[in-house]
Amino acid sequence: MRVEDLRTHFVTPSGVVRAVDGVSFEVAAGETFGLVGESGCGKSVTCRSLLRLVPEPPAAISGRVLFEGRDLLALPRSALRTVRGRRIAMVFQDPMTALNPVIRVGDQIAEVLREHQDVTRRQARARALELMGLVGIPAPRERIDDYPHQFSGGMRQRVVIAIALACNPRLLLADEPTTALDVTIQDQILKLLLRLQQTLGMSIVLVTHDLAIVAQTCHRVAVMYAGTIVEQAATDTLLAAPRHPYTRGLLDSLPNVRERSRYLQPIPGAPPDLVRPPSGCRFHPRCPLVADACVREQPPLRQVAPDHLSACLYHDRLAERAAAGSSSPIGVQR
Repeated sequence: MRVEDLRTHFVTPSGVVRAVDGVSFEVAAGETFGLVGESGCGKSVTCRSLLRLVPEPPAAISGRVLFEGRDLLALPRSALRTVRGRRIAMVFQDPMTALNPVIRVGDQIAEVLREHQDVTRRQARARALELMGLVGIPAPRERIDDYPHQFSGGMRQRVVIAIALACNPRLLLADEPTTALDVTIQDQILKLLLRLQQTLGMSIVLVTHDLAIVAQTCHRVAVMYAGTIVEQAATDTLLAAPRHPYTRGLLDSLPNVRERSRYLQPIPGAPPDLVRPPSGCRFHPRCPLVADACVREQPPLRQVAPDHLSACLYHDRLAERAAAGSSSPIGVQR
């Protein structure tokens, strides 16, 4: 998939909310691509916009989303329905609201198969049993006729993943798939996704606010702030030598097992109002490197090192800090 200048703006009584404002990235075959940033930066809206799951209106989506030679934003709705769930699937962050509470889980899995494949009810049910076993739901024959409320949060998320994988998609959009799950279940879900990725050969776009999850799972990562991508690089490169002060701030705000005496350093201030974003660089009101040029112009996302993009006019200062030995609190453990 190649995303070019994606913009999703919402018309509200207060003005136009620029939730996604010029986002571009690529996802290679078999790759796990991370999209990271604090709450409200536009990660989930970006993910939903790729499949036009954002209601239009009040949203207006523009740009290009190229997948298998077709621009998904230009497809008629009827053609887009053949892509959703079949070639590209999505795992939503809240499994309880993603599932219909009054339909049995087996029927919800089978519905996807009957929508996109020429199968009978019996064949769809048999495949639903296989998928429940594939995602690690114990005793699927006994659980297939249960309702969502009879499952734990982790098991509901496994059902959502089974629905997403029903048609063996080429690309999986995982929108914070471990939100509200305890740490043990989070680890199980992430390992399940990576195992299924290897088995099925699919690509994954993983949306998260947790840099530890990025370090554990992603090959490359893009950092979002206020509706824009401010940095993009291979995961190990970005964690070891960030070239944008927002990324550096995210890393500095995490505990560091190597420097136990160091106090946490929160990013000052708050994210901007996307109806009236600040002039120039959107991060400049909170940035320790701010200069007059940052207020006047919005820096483009440009290459600052091999396969490393940054939208900062003074990224070289961060490179000097990395060269001086300032370490990341997170190690890459894929």
